[in-house]
Parts: sequence; structure tokens; C-alpha cells
Amino acid sequence: MFFMCSSPSVFLSMESGSEEPPSIPHKHTNRLAKQKSPYLLQHAHNPVDWYPWGQDAFDKAKNEDKPIFLSVGYSTCHWCHVMERESFEDEEIGKLLSDNFVCIKVDREERPDVDKVYMNFVQATSGGGGWPMSVWLTPDLKPFIGGTYFPPRDQGRRPGLMTVLTRIIEQVKQFLFVNFLTTLKKGTAIAANPGEAPPLATDVANRCFQQLANSYEEEYGGFRDAPKFPTPVNLMFLMSYWCVNHSTSEGVEALQMALHTLRMMALGGIHDHVAQGFHRYSTDSSWHVPHFEKMLYDQAQLAVAYITASQISGEQLFADVAKDILLYVSRDLSDKSGGFYSAEDADSVPALGETEQREGAFCIWTASEIRELLPDVVEGATGVTTQADIFMHHYGVKDQGNVAPEQDPHGELQGQNVLIVRYSVELTAARFGIGVEKVSELMASARAKMAEVRKGRPRPHLDTKMVASWNGLMLSAYARVGAVLGDKAFLERAVQAGSFLKEYLWDAERQTILRSCYHGDKMEVSPPISGFLDDYAFIICGLLDLYEATLQTEWLQWAEELQLRQDMMFWDDQGGGYFCSDPSDSTVLLQLKEDQDGAEPSANSVSASNLLRLSHYTGRQEWHQRSQQLLAAFSDRLTRIPIALPEMVRALMAQHYMLKQVLMLVDGETDSFLCQRLPVLSSMSQHGGVAAAYVCQYFTCSLPVTDPQELRKILLDGSMGTQTE
Repeated sequence: MFFMCSSPSVFLSMESGSEEPPSIPHKHTNRLAKQKSPYLLQHAHNPVDWYPWGQDAFDKAKNEDKPIFLSVGYSTCHWCHVMERESFEDEEIGKLLSDNFVCIKVDREERPDVDKVYMNFVQATSGGGGWPMSVWLTPDLKPFIGGTYFPPRDQGRRPGLMTVLTRIIEQVKQFLFVNFLTTLKKGTAIAANPGEAPPLATDVANRCFQQLANSYEEEYGGFRDAPKFPTPVNLMFLMSYWCVNHSTSEGVEALQMALHTLRMMALGGIHDHVAQGFHRYSTDSSWHVPHFEKMLYDQAQLAVAYITASQISGEQLFADVAKDILLYVSRDLSDKSGGFYSAEDADSVPALGETEQREGAFCIWTASEIRELLPDVVEGATGVTTQADIFMHHYGVKDQGNVAPEQDPHGELQGQNVLIVRYSVELTAARFGIGVEKVSELMASARAKMAEVRKGRPRPHLDTKMVASWNGLMLSAYARVGAVLGDKAFLERAVQAGSFLKEYLWDAERQTILRSCYHGDKMEVSPPISGFLDDYAFIICGLLDLYEATLQTEWLQWAEELQLRQDMMFWDDQGGGYFCSDPSDSTVLLQLKEDQDGAEPSANSVSASNLLRLSHYTGRQEWHQRSQQLLAAFSDRLTRIPIALPEMVRALMAQHYMLKQVLMLVDGETDSFLCQRLPVLSSMSQHGGVAAAYVCQYFTCSLPVTDPQELRKILLDGSMGTQTE
């Protein structure tokens, strides 16, 4: 019987990060050494004849009639590195792969289109997925076997990579390749019926709220027991749901769910209390022990969620966390060109001179380290109390370590502490008989000292790839946080990010966004990979946010230009909605429309909002209609499981409620960009020589408002008073 890896136990869906220490001199060097991707470079010295994804590999497979072994991952993926060390550095496995397969290595962050196609296959045939992803293809790129992580050799009932390879080699000639593509195409098809309208927004929003409420974990917030992911798309939906239902018990509950989750995450170990930013996810239900990797897209979305929560609640905590996230990104994930790096790894060596990397080594502390660092006696405190005593009480530090064994399966955190706020500042102050302000000062001083110590530790691997879509998300974060806080530095950083995108990731000659570029004197893009739908959608959203924060029309103009290109390249004229990648690329076998808001929002979800916003800015009613067609294409998903698309539900709500989400500046110049697009703006002017605001909704506008408090009242309660057409 032919062996097929379909046992769920084989498909370990684990993410993490690590960097392999340099091994010099190198015994092997393959063609990946000429690539720029950090992930591909990590495999450049394997004894495997790796190819990057491209025509050279495809031609070799066809000419030699060999199956393809496709390995997909990313540079901060822990289990990708485990498989590399165990299998791809193994001489015997390397020879077996190189002699019998055309081996292709893909960075999923460079080629999300390739990743999505074959991940759909792995999930459909196994019920699981994750990275590293291992897929075997025919020479014409059709998948026939797939899995994720494989140990090098058999482990109990789990087949090793040697066994899998041997069985494929023995039977591949006789194996009847089943064409899974037809089934996959049917299972992933998303299209609207002719004349179909979007589903009713109120029904969809209510169902989405109920589905989230059913999965909500009340004690610590979040939407499952463990592992727990931040899921900013869920939190943004809940806050939007409250905005249009604030007088109902459901609306109040939705806001409570969002704010409690954000508070508990801010207090938890998933939040880096020493050097800011958020880790990827929590391995437990209380947000305590994280997977320590830090991703740019998490920082961007969480900054927006926290600043939105601060606007709604008025709580300073949320504004402080949003600001801290951006301080972390500015310090540790920023390039001098204005771009943002992709990620920081989870693993690093504990100390200089050591070679074995450990999860979280850069971030964890022993009690003795803290006592040695914070020995000063605190005047006025009860007894002989040191700064360390107060800090350890407040952040749950224990002599034996505060990580439960079940959260540390590999023993890497034994005796170590992950900081988590265990008590409020008020309770800590009462415990030691000192004032609240004194506790805050002591904690800030301690964190600063610990940050200096961490600077001396070996840093985790930094993925310096600058991805267009993630930079678009980060652009939104700086623009929105900067606007709310009135922070000029953040707004200047947002403008710098916008300029970076236009200078380095926009090919003006081809009118094309580029997927990514890399740190270097010439900001190399080698080879140039054209952008995908999410690159366009997230950048357009960022540009609209940047315009609203700065009122500089150049960003609005570029957003309009990019939307026209996105429509031309990705729109499905037959079924509505956007394809994730260029349909003309024959090497991508499935044309997919992402139907889930996950770690990142679906590009179709973001596009639905972009189209609506741009239709108001430009007067292009076809974009309003296109937004409706897009939502109609996803009607089935929105109606049955809206929890899968909370960001798209927000767009559907915006269509229904005509949310006031467009901000324009009319400067009196009738030939300006906005007045050319919207002639009605020419009739709006200052009132008695004073700046005036006009609040417009349902194609009618308020009389000019010159008092900021009156404007605030109109925006909050929707009472526009006397209206004019």
C-alpha cells in the first residue's frame, strides 16, 4: 500500500522562531546563498540541492521527470529550524533529496500566494496545517502528498522524513496522481450570484457577536483557553459593534469583552514589560508564558486596537500601551530608510560564548538576577524592603521561577521568571506602606535598569525583510496613534513610512507595488517580486489613515492610484471580490480569495472598507458598488460563520450605518484634488472668517460648525440639527 502522510499526529502546526549560529567554514553551499530572503539564506549551506521558487526549478523537474519537494517556512519559525537542523543538515537525507527530487525552498512571507495554495491542500488532506510545510508535487506543480514537520527518522508511530522519502521514491512511478485541484477549486470558490446583494448587516453583526461571546473566556479575556492569540480583528469588531449598539446590553457586553481582553494582555507576560511590544501568543490561558517571537503585523494591529480603546474608554492605560508599542517598533524594528523590519525571533543564546539557543532567553529573569540588580533599600517602606522585593511582588517573580512545568515542555524556562503584573499599583503600595506614585517611580526605574541589562545579552535573530503589506499596517498604526495623541514624532514617522513605500516598494515605471525589500545600501529587491492583493489593500488603508492624520492630499492621490491598479490586477469580473494574487501567473495553480481574518485581516475585508472610504473621497460611485459586490461574494461565509470575517463584518456595518469615517480638508482652492473629485466641496467655506466644519451623512450636511465642543457633540450623538443638501 502506498504510504500517505494523513495522520493528524504528523501535522504539527507549531510556529516559533530561531536563528542558526554561523558555521564557518561551510562544507556545503547551494544556490540559496545568492538569495536575499533571511529564511532562504538560513538554508544556503545545507547538503541539499535547493532551488528558489522559479522557472529553473520547474524546467529541471520537467526535463528530468522528477517530483518536486517543496519546503515552505519563514525565518523566525522555530520548527522550521528544528527540521533544518535534524533533516536538511543530515548528509544522508540531503543526498536522498537531491538525487531523487527537485528541492524548492520558499519563504512564505515573500510568496504568500504559493504558501496559500499548498496550505489549502495540506489542510484539505490532513485536517491540519502549519510551518514548516512539506509538500511533494508533480513536475507540473500539482500536489500529491503533504505535511508539516517531519522528524528525520521514525519516532514510534510517527514516520520520519527518511521513511516518507523512501516510500515515495519506491512507488512514485506506479502512483496514480489524484488531481486534487478540481476538488480544491470547488472547495475554495467564492463568488456572488448575478444581482445578489450583501447580507443584512444587523443580522450578520449580531451573529458575529454571539459567536464571539460563545467562545469568550471570561476570567482573562480572549477567545479560547490555550494557546491564546491577541486577535485584534475580533477586538476591533467588538468595539465597532458597541459603537452602533451602545444602548443595548449586547453592546455593553461587547465593549467589556474587548476592554477586559486588552487590559489582561497588557498586564500579562505576552506584553514585554521591559522593552515594550507584544509577543506572538500565550501558551496558557492567563496570557502569562508567551511564545516569545515578535511580529510586525501584531504590533501594528495591537497599537490601533489599544488607541481605539483609549478613545472609547478614556483610560490612560490603553493610550500608554499604544505608545509603548510604537516606541518598541521605532527602536527595534525600524530601518533608517523609513521601512519596518518583519520580526524578532523567539530563541537566542543565553550568554555570549554559548551556542545552544533557548526559547525566551533574551527576555527571562532569575530571582537572583533581579536581587543583584535592584538591591537598594526603599525609604519609608515597611521593614527592610529593597526595590527588588517590591518589583518581585508586583511582577510575580519567584525564587524557584514562575513558569509551570506544563508551560515548559523542553525545560528551557526552569528556574526562570516571565514578568506578569500580579497586583495593581494601589495594592502593591498598600502592601509595602508607600505611596502609589512612589511605586510607579520604583517600577519604572527597575524596568529601565533591566532594559540596560538586556542590551548586553545576545539578541535574537532580526528578520530585516521589509514586507509591503506589513509596512502598510504599521503606517496605519503610526498615523492613527499619532493623530489621537497629537504626537508629532509619530506623525513624522508615519510620513517617513509613506515616503519609504513610495520610494522603495513602488515601481513607478511598471505601476506595480513590490512585495519586499531588504536592508542594504541599495535596498536590494532581488529578484523583484510583484506585490499581492494584501500589499495593495494594506498600503491603501495606511495611506487613507495618513491623509486623515496629516491632511496632505498627496497620500490620498496615491491611494486612488493604487486602488485603480488593484482593481485592474486582482478584481474578479465574474464572481466579484479580489483574487489574492495575479490571475495571470500560471505557476500559481489556484486563484484564491482569502476568506478568513486571522493573524492579519483578509485583504478583501480591508478592501471592502477602502472602497467605501475612497468612494466618499473621490465621488466614484462605482467603488461603492464594487464594495457591495465584494460583500455579496462573501455572503455565504458572512451569513454562516461571520466570526471568521470580523473585519469584513465591520465593513458591512459601515455600509449599513453610513459611519462617519471620512475626514477632508477644504482649503478654499477650487482646483484642489478634492474639489475636482467632489465639486460640492467648492460651496463649503469658512464661516465669518473662522474655520468651519461640516458633518455630512446620507448625502446631506450640517450647517457650518465653528465650536469644537458642538462638533464633538454632533459626532458623538449624531444629531446634526438643521441640514442642508
